[in-house]
Amino acid sequence: MQTKKITLNAEKRKVIADQFQSFYEDKVKDKLVQAKEQYDLMREKAKEKINQVVRYHQPQEDVDTIRRMIGKYNRAGGELYEDNCFYVQRPITKVDDEGREYDATDEVHIRFNMGRNFARAYYRDELKSKGLNPDFHLSIDNDYSKRNPKYYNDESAVNTYLGFSNSSNEDKSITKPVAKWEEDFKLWTIGSSYCHSRQYKVDENTLNFFKMYVASADNVIKEHQQMYSYVEGKMKTLRLGLKSYRYFDQAKALADKVGVVLNETMMNESSSLALSIYSPDNLASLLEDKEVLTREQKIAIARKQMQQSVN
Repeated sequence: MQTKKITLNAEKRKVIADQFQSFYEDKVKDKLVQAKEQYDLMREKAKEKINQVVRYHQPQEDVDTIRRMIGKYNRAGGELYEDNCFYVQRPITKVDDEGREYDATDEVHIRFNMGRNFARAYYRDELKSKGLNPDFHLSIDNDYSKRNPKYYNDESAVNTYLGFSNSSNEDKSITKPVAKWEEDFKLWTIGSSYCHSRQYKVDENTLNFFKMYVASADNVIKEHQQMYSYVEGKMKTLRLGLKSYRYFDQAKALADKVGVVLNETMMNESSSLALSIYSPDNLASLLEDKEVLTREQKIAIARKQMQQSVN
């Protein structure tokens, strides 16, 4: 008796595409992981180094003196600011187009807080596990005319999760990544809150170390961009092929040749999950007035309930 072929639809094609995407991401994700690990190591060393630099130029006893003066004379006693942003520099000599030498400075901007591109790269796996899209900004390839409602929805959801956007009704007991990084490291400095107003002179070796630290953060962003470019290049071709496939057997033949794990159970699971998610009991639960669940969270709940029913 001939087995009936599985006909592909939009949902099944997405299941197949997700398997291919995971396969291609796994091939190159180690570079991003290694970049994050290298940054973490450099960050700990940079915290020690900048503490030495700042305390050399602004000894702790001077900070304590100004704090006492502020306590006695308020703002007239001086200025102190707790910061995680610093500039270091060293004097150098440059030569202009006509061969004349002039004095200049070589400086590095050092940050221990978290920029948006870095945050999306560093927390990429965590964001994806929550059903969020950490690659939304890469998908437009700097062409801002491509920003559409989905782009803005993805941006808002990611910014909210990371902590770049906050609302008054959020659970304040949850420390978001942005706040976590802000609280991780700060130094009391003498001067205003304007970071660039505080320039700390260092020797060449120290300056070069901080250049390496900044480069390690930039490398996390770069590896995220390169991983996305590689995977998306593969996926564009794959999506075109999947559109032309009518049956699962065609996608399975392709998966076998490429080395992607793909079987009929995944297709059946997708259909079973859809039925499980929208069963009367589960649908009633999803319609309750509570936090809106992502599609991935709904699938996780349904999968758990299916497993419980089997056991």
